[in-house]
Amino acid sequence: MKNVLVLCTGNSCRSQIAEGYLRYFAGNKATIYSAGIETHGVNPRAIEIMKRDGVDISHHTSNNVNEYLNIDFDYVITVCDNAKESCPYFPTKAVKLHYNFPDPAKATGTEEEIMEQFRQVRELIRQYTQNFVNENLKSSHAG
Repeated sequence: MKNVLVLCTGNSCRSQIAEGYLRYFAGNKATIYSAGIETHGVNPRAIEIMKRDGVDISHHTSNNVNEYLNIDFDYVITVCDNAKESCPYFPTKAVKLHYNFPDPAKATGTEEEIMEQFRQVRELIRQYTQNFVNENLKSSHAG
């Protein structure tokens, strides 16, 4: 069983969406954690946009990365540049991956326009996490 950590600045939007999809796509092949350098609480719009795709993240909590220093991670995925730059050093063999997703929490406009930006980021994260699971967590089949 692999341990995967998704890191962001506040553990409220992007890392929560990524955690939700990684759990969904990885099933029992990995234990998924998400954390932030700070904790801002789970963004209600992130919960709503995931619900629209059939993934429930309403039970997620916003966690500080320091809570997980004793876990030996196989993968650490940073989903924003700030987290990559301020990420504490993990004394593990973890493979570090990085993708700077736009921050939907900074979206402006009408509620509909804001939710559209959340949807766009959700789709980027969905594709990224699905590829990650396919490339790193699936057992290979000879075909």
